[in-house]
Amino acid sequence: MTPSGLASVPAWSVVVPTIGRPSLRALLDTLAVQPFGAALPAPQEVVVCDDRPLSATEPLDVNDVPLPVRVVRVGGRGPAAARNAGWRRVGTPWVLFLDDDVLLPGGWADAFAADLTGADAEPDVAATQGRLRVPLPTHRRPTDWERSTAGLQDARWATADMAYRRAALARVDGFDERFPRAYREDADLALRVRQAGWRLRVGDRVTTHPVRPADDRVSVRVQAGARDDALLRAVHGPRWRDLAETGRGRFPWHVATVAAATAGAAALLAGRPRAAAGAGAAWAALTADLVRIRVAPGPQLGDDGWRDEWLRMAWTSVVLPFAAVRHRVAGTLARRGGAPAWRPAVRAVLFDRDGTLVHDVPYNGDPSQVRPVAGARELLDTLRAAGVPVGLVSNQSGIGRGLLTRTQVDAVNARVAELLGPFGTVQVCPHTDDDGCTCRKPAPGMVLAAARDLGVASWECAVVGDIGADVDAALAAGARPVLVPTPATLPAEVEAAPEVAPDLRAALVAVLPDVVGTPADRLSSQPADAPPHEPEVGTEAEVAA
Repeated sequence: MTPSGLASVPAWSVVVPTIGRPSLRALLDTLAVQPFGAALPAPQEVVVCDDRPLSATEPLDVNDVPLPVRVVRVGGRGPAAARNAGWRRVGTPWVLFLDDDVLLPGGWADAFAADLTGADAEPDVAATQGRLRVPLPTHRRPTDWERSTAGLQDARWATADMAYRRAALARVDGFDERFPRAYREDADLALRVRQAGWRLRVGDRVTTHPVRPADDRVSVRVQAGARDDALLRAVHGPRWRDLAETGRGRFPWHVATVAAATAGAAALLAGRPRAAAGAGAAWAALTADLVRIRVAPGPQLGDDGWRDEWLRMAWTSVVLPFAAVRHRVAGTLARRGGAPAWRPAVRAVLFDRDGTLVHDVPYNGDPSQVRPVAGARELLDTLRAAGVPVGLVSNQSGIGRGLLTRTQVDAVNARVAELLGPFGTVQVCPHTDDDGCTCRKPAPGMVLAAARDLGVASWECAVVGDIGADVDAALAAGARPVLVPTPATLPAEVEAAPEVAPDLRAALVAVLPDVVGTPADRLSSQPADAPPHEPEVGTEAEVAA
């Protein structure tokens, strides 16, 4: 028992996705000053997932934070992908997700210790959610954006502060990376976790979520979330709102507004002025009602900033319905054939070169020394015959060290292709560790570039390699890593790898059993399905029906 009378607190780590907002440092500072000790040991690791584009060069402000902070580049693929890149790197039983714009107030640590210990004591509890508090101005009524942010206080399973059992995340393959925005990805995860048999609970800890600064177009810009609604419907069926416990919004009224405007324009073009006037009046009435709904709870005449807010509500209310409908239609059309459950099947395989496809010759610039691994050609031909694209992703720091030329590396790669067959893409990083590039593994650059070349999403790729850098590059890019150890592979790398295969064939059977494996292989490659108890919501088959 701890001094506070609680059972021992399980080990935990923190994952923070960020796009480089200054608020990141404020969050880390409030985390660092928590009174960690016997009641709540400090997190074993804080993984900051840098989701800025790989072209961003300004370092994140994480220096001198008195915590074990590690920064992982993700490549601007969205918070779902960033969180996946973080939790897949940690080995603690619990992972706490924090957004980069929250603050942890005094008393948070003790409350989190109680929440985490209580959740850990019940094996069927997969997560504990913090209670969000959004400070609003006291000298005037809140603006539309401030009220929108305050809605997070009632949101179910928001990952602004939510600790998940790592086993539950692994069971459902984490966040669905097809959600590119900070919207619906947490609701989808919570739904899938509950469908897999776990329970979620709301904790007692309180986390502060300040209102971020926003420009005048923010209310129009967030309508892009309608595309994510379409994805949820495609995956979970027409009852997705009830299952995911989300609000219904005003979308039907937006459809009516756009329909009235469209009908009015069509009537005018057809030379029917009376019909055009009627439709135009309906559009004006619906738009005016939207303005009223948005203005009434906000700053009133004479309040600080009332004029700017009213003007903002007026013009955005004209644009907003059209933006919402446009995004919903685009999302629905993109998913009109339905969407498979996360995670979609592997469609392409990327290979490390040295130690994986060919025997490793350090800094090899001589094509005559290329010796393929036994069975590599046959396996690659099997993939090609099945229409599975293959690619090569290879660190070649010998170029940066002055030990090789790019011409020599290209000649060796040409010999590899001659012996093993053609590759759909060949990615080479010529840099050293000191160059700080985003292409050298364990960075995700080469994996992301290879996926683009092959015309697949990075999460549809498997990466087969022989060292931890190959695994980490795959995780950062959202690909599925499989480690095939050699004598050069460190024991710690084998232990940390999410998937290890004894040889190249076994690695491909694991990711593409229907292509490479025999019936026995396919059976043995299926994951065990043992939820802790019966699901509390409908199964995916029931949802689809």
